[in-house]
Amino acid sequence: MSDMLEGISASVLVVEDDGDLRGMLVRLLRAEGYLVDDAADGQQGLHLALSRGYQVLILDRGLPAVDGLDLLTRIRRQGVDLPVLILSARGSVRDRIAGLDAGAEDYLVKPFDLDELLARVRALVRRHLRGASQLAIGGGLLDVPLRVVRPPDSAEVPLSGREFDLLHLLARHPNIVYLRSELRCQIFTDATSDSIVDTYIYYLRRKLGRRVVRTVRGTGYRLGEL
Repeated sequence: MSDMLEGISASVLVVEDDGDLRGMLVRLLRAEGYLVDDAADGQQGLHLALSRGYQVLILDRGLPAVDGLDLLTRIRRQGVDLPVLILSARGSVRDRIAGLDAGAEDYLVKPFDLDELLARVRALVRRHLRGASQLAIGGGLLDVPLRVVRPPDSAEVPLSGREFDLLHLLARHPNIVYLRSELRCQIFTDATSDSIVDTYIYYLRRKLGRRVVRTVRGTGYRLGEL
């Protein structure tokens, strides 16, 4: 993934009910260096899309529990703006228009070429990350390429790698409350205890003020303000 912004690992959610195809996509994407979660039905896929931060969603249309287009409509209504690539055997012009009108950025018809799929995923990741080069944090800005925070009316604050990754995830999805376990799994993949999340929340608050990350009692953390 050499064309991605340096230092940022892209995460992909694959929602596909065909077990063989889903497994192949997961292996392929992981071999390319992506962090990958997968779901076999629309209900599980909807939960993951709403509760975790991804750079790309690869979505089948014909899903059990919640249809693919219904899933897409629901996440858009919740303000989740991750790029979506629909993979579907439904390849008519009418079907492709329906997918794009529902909020997808791209539509690829099955069967598909694996190299083309990877190229489309890379393009969506680039678009997403470049479009989020500066993220608002309660009056300040998170500068993604420079990996610093610019609080209002004060000097910029550099962050360590893990501090940046944690704040970047929260800033990309400011309305999502993350469980400590979810933050550990996405940011601190080599850690065995959720307590590492609390440690880095402390580091961020020490540098940027206690309000930069909000504690949602009994649930987890979400973005605050500077």
